[in-house]
Amino acid sequence: MRPEKTDLRREAGQRTRDDLLSAALELLAQRGQEGVTLREITQNAGANVAAVSYHFGSLKALCEVAIEHALERYLDAQIRELDALAGDATLSELAEAFARPMVNALVAGGRELAVMRTVARVGIDPPEGWERLAGKFEQARRQAVRVLAANLPGVDERELVFRVRCAAGMLNWLAVAPIGSELGAEPAERVERMLVPVVAGAFRGAR
Repeated sequence: MRPEKTDLRREAGQRTRDDLLSAALELLAQRGQEGVTLREITQNAGANVAAVSYHFGSLKALCEVAIEHALERYLDAQIRELDALAGDATLSELAEAFARPMVNALVAGGRELAVMRTVARVGIDPPEGWERLAGKFEQARRQAVRVLAANLPGVDERELVFRVRCAAGMLNWLAVAPIGSELGAEPAERVERMLVPVVAGAFRGAR
Protein backbone atom coordinates (compact mmCIF):
# COMPACT_ATOMS: atom_id res chain seq x y z
CA MET A 1 0.00 0.00 0.00
CA ARG A 2 1.28 3.47 -0.91
CA PRO A 3 2.41 5.67 2.04
CA GLU A 4 -0.16 8.36 1.18
CA LYS A 5 -3.03 5.87 1.44
CA THR A 6 -1.64 4.54 4.72
CA ASP A 7 -1.52 8.07 6.14
CA LEU A 8 -5.09 8.80 5.00
CA ARG A 9 -6.36 5.60 6.62
CA ARG A 10 -4.52 6.43 9.82
CA GLU A 11 -6.01 9.93 9.88
CA ALA A 12 -9.50 8.57 9.22
CA GLY A 13 -9.06 6.05 12.01
CA GLN A 14 -7.94 8.77 14.41
CA ARG A 15 -10.96 10.91 13.49
CA THR A 16 -13.28 7.98 14.14
CA ARG A 17 -11.61 7.34 17.49
CA ASP A 18 -11.92 11.01 18.46
CA ASP A 19 -15.58 11.10 17.37
CA LEU A 20 -16.36 8.05 19.49
CA LEU A 21 -14.67 9.65 22.51
CA SER A 22 -16.60 12.90 22.00
CA ALA A 23 -19.91 11.07 21.70
CA ALA A 24 -19.15 9.00 24.79
CA LEU A 25 -18.20 12.09 26.78
CA GLU A 26 -21.43 13.88 25.93
CA LEU A 27 -23.58 10.91 26.91
CA LEU A 28 -21.56 10.23 30.06
CA ALA A 29 -22.02 13.86 31.07
CA GLN A 30 -25.79 13.55 30.69
CA ARG A 31 -26.39 10.16 32.33
CA GLY A 32 -23.30 8.61 33.83
CA GLN A 33 -21.77 5.32 32.76
CA GLU A 34 -24.83 3.17 33.50
CA GLY A 35 -27.02 5.18 31.12
CA VAL A 36 -24.79 4.98 28.05
CA THR A 37 -25.49 2.52 25.23
CA LEU A 38 -23.25 1.38 22.41
CA ARG A 39 -25.94 2.13 19.84
CA GLU A 40 -26.30 5.77 20.92
CA ILE A 41 -22.56 6.36 20.93
CA THR A 42 -22.05 4.92 17.45
CA GLN A 43 -25.06 6.81 16.07
CA ASN A 44 -23.85 10.11 17.51
CA ALA A 45 -20.31 9.49 16.26
CA GLY A 46 -21.40 8.35 12.80
CA ALA A 47 -19.48 5.11 13.32
CA ASN A 48 -20.29 1.41 13.53
CA VAL A 49 -20.01 -1.12 16.34
CA ALA A 50 -16.92 -2.66 14.76
CA ALA A 51 -15.11 0.68 15.18
CA VAL A 52 -15.65 0.54 18.94
CA SER A 53 -14.24 -2.98 19.08
CA TYR A 54 -11.29 -2.01 16.89
CA HIS A 55 -10.29 1.16 18.74
CA PHE A 56 -11.26 0.31 22.33
CA GLY A 57 -12.24 -3.34 22.63
CA SER A 58 -15.60 -2.77 24.33
CA LEU A 59 -18.15 -0.16 25.43
CA LYS A 60 -16.81 -0.34 28.99
CA ALA A 61 -13.25 0.32 27.82
CA LEU A 62 -14.42 3.24 25.64
CA CYS A 63 -16.21 4.81 28.62
CA GLU A 64 -13.17 4.32 30.84
CA VAL A 65 -10.89 6.01 28.30
CA ALA A 66 -13.35 8.90 27.92
CA ILE A 67 -13.59 9.36 31.69
CA GLU A 68 -9.83 9.23 32.13
CA HIS A 69 -9.38 11.71 29.30
CA ALA A 70 -11.87 14.10 30.91
CA LEU A 71 -10.22 13.83 34.31
CA GLU A 72 -6.75 14.40 32.90
CA ARG A 73 -7.86 17.50 31.00
CA TYR A 74 -9.46 18.95 34.10
CA LEU A 75 -6.60 18.13 36.44
CA ASP A 76 -3.96 19.38 34.00
CA ALA A 77 -5.81 22.71 33.65
CA GLN A 78 -6.21 23.06 37.40
CA ILE A 79 -2.58 22.14 38.10
CA ARG A 80 -1.39 24.75 35.58
CA GLU A 81 -3.46 27.43 37.31
CA LEU A 82 -2.26 26.42 40.80
CA ASP A 83 1.38 26.11 39.73
CA ALA A 84 1.29 29.71 38.50
CA LEU A 85 0.38 31.09 41.93
CA ALA A 86 3.06 33.06 43.72
CA GLY A 87 4.25 32.04 47.18
CA ASP A 88 2.35 34.95 48.74
CA ALA A 89 -0.93 34.29 46.87
CA THR A 90 -4.09 35.23 48.75
CA LEU A 91 -7.08 32.98 49.42
CA SER A 92 -9.03 34.86 46.75
CA GLU A 93 -6.26 34.25 44.22
CA LEU A 94 -6.20 30.58 45.19
CA ALA A 95 -9.99 30.33 44.82
CA GLU A 96 -9.81 32.01 41.42
CA ALA A 97 -7.14 29.59 40.17
CA PHE A 98 -8.90 26.57 41.67
CA ALA A 99 -12.26 27.44 40.11
CA ARG A 100 -11.11 28.82 36.73
CA PRO A 101 -11.28 25.54 34.75
CA MET A 102 -14.87 25.10 35.91
CA VAL A 103 -15.76 28.73 35.18
CA ASN A 104 -14.32 28.47 31.67
CA ALA A 105 -16.29 25.28 31.01
CA LEU A 106 -19.58 26.73 32.28
CA VAL A 107 -19.20 29.73 30.00
CA ALA A 108 -17.96 27.77 26.97
CA GLY A 109 -20.62 25.07 27.14
CA GLY A 110 -20.54 22.28 24.55
CA ARG A 111 -17.69 19.80 24.78
CA GLU A 112 -15.92 21.75 27.52
CA LEU A 113 -18.95 21.55 29.78
CA ALA A 114 -19.45 17.88 28.87
CA VAL A 115 -15.90 17.21 30.09
CA MET A 116 -16.57 19.01 33.36
CA ARG A 117 -19.87 17.24 33.95
CA THR A 118 -18.12 13.92 33.41
CA VAL A 119 -15.44 14.96 35.89
CA ALA A 120 -18.15 15.98 38.37
CA ARG A 121 -20.01 12.69 38.08
CA VAL A 122 -16.78 10.75 38.57
CA GLY A 123 -15.92 12.89 41.60
CA ILE A 124 -19.28 12.10 43.15
CA ASP A 125 -19.29 8.40 42.23
CA PRO A 126 -15.73 7.27 41.32
CA PRO A 127 -15.53 4.30 38.92
CA GLU A 128 -13.13 1.39 39.24
CA GLY A 129 -9.59 2.26 38.25
CA TRP A 130 -9.84 5.99 38.87
CA GLU A 131 -6.87 5.67 41.24
CA ARG A 132 -4.68 5.68 38.12
CA LEU A 133 -4.91 9.46 38.35
CA ALA A 134 -4.32 9.63 42.09
CA GLY A 135 -0.95 11.32 41.52
CA LYS A 136 -2.53 14.23 39.68
CA PHE A 137 -5.29 14.60 42.25
CA GLU A 138 -2.60 14.69 44.92
CA GLN A 139 -0.52 17.24 42.99
CA ALA A 140 -3.48 19.64 42.69
CA ARG A 141 -4.39 19.14 46.35
CA ARG A 142 -0.79 19.68 47.46
CA GLN A 143 -0.51 22.95 45.53
CA ALA A 144 -3.76 24.23 47.04
CA VAL A 145 -2.72 23.23 50.56
CA ARG A 146 0.62 25.03 50.06
CA VAL A 147 -1.19 28.37 49.60
CA LEU A 148 -3.73 27.62 52.32
CA ALA A 149 -1.02 26.84 54.85
CA ALA A 150 0.68 30.18 54.16
CA ASN A 151 -2.61 32.04 54.69
CA LEU A 152 -3.93 29.96 57.58
CA PRO A 153 -0.92 29.03 59.75
CA GLY A 154 -3.10 28.02 62.69
CA VAL A 155 -4.98 25.29 60.78
CA ASP A 156 -3.52 21.79 60.62
CA GLU A 157 -2.88 20.07 57.29
CA ARG A 158 -5.62 17.48 57.67
CA GLU A 159 -8.23 20.22 57.99
CA LEU A 160 -6.75 22.12 55.05
CA VAL A 161 -7.04 19.00 52.87
CA PHE A 162 -10.65 18.65 54.03
CA ARG A 163 -11.41 22.22 52.93
CA VAL A 164 -9.84 21.62 49.51
CA ARG A 165 -11.95 18.50 49.05
CA CYS A 166 -15.09 20.38 50.10
CA ALA A 167 -14.34 23.16 47.60
CA ALA A 168 -13.81 20.57 44.86
CA GLY A 169 -17.11 18.91 45.78
CA MET A 170 -18.90 22.22 45.54
CA LEU A 171 -17.54 22.79 42.02
CA ASN A 172 -18.55 19.25 41.03
CA TRP A 173 -22.10 19.93 42.23
CA LEU A 174 -22.18 23.21 40.32
CA ALA A 175 -21.38 21.43 37.05
CA VAL A 176 -24.35 19.05 37.24
CA ALA A 177 -26.92 21.19 39.12
CA PRO A 178 -29.42 23.49 37.30
CA ILE A 179 -27.62 26.56 38.64
CA GLY A 180 -24.60 25.60 36.53
CA SER A 181 -26.69 25.93 33.36
CA GLU A 182 -27.99 29.28 34.59
CA LEU A 183 -24.44 30.53 35.12
CA GLY A 184 -23.53 29.40 31.61
CA ALA A 185 -25.60 32.29 30.25
CA GLU A 186 -23.47 34.82 32.13
CA PRO A 187 -20.12 36.30 31.01
CA ALA A 188 -17.00 34.75 32.54
CA GLU A 189 -16.20 37.88 34.58
CA ARG A 190 -19.57 37.80 36.32
CA VAL A 191 -19.37 34.04 36.99
CA GLU A 192 -15.94 34.51 38.58
CA ARG A 193 -17.14 37.49 40.60
CA MET A 194 -20.01 35.41 41.99
CA LEU A 195 -18.16 32.13 42.49
CA VAL A 196 -14.67 33.07 43.71
CA PRO A 197 -15.80 34.57 47.07
CA VAL A 198 -17.82 31.42 47.78
CA VAL A 199 -14.84 29.13 47.10
CA ALA A 200 -12.55 31.44 49.08
CA GLY A 201 -15.01 31.25 51.97
CA ALA A 202 -14.85 27.45 51.90
CA PHE A 203 -11.06 27.67 52.07
CA ARG A 204 -11.13 30.27 54.85
CA GLY A 205 -13.65 28.47 57.06
CA ALA A 206 -14.81 30.02 60.30
CA ARG A 207 -13.61 29.81 63.90
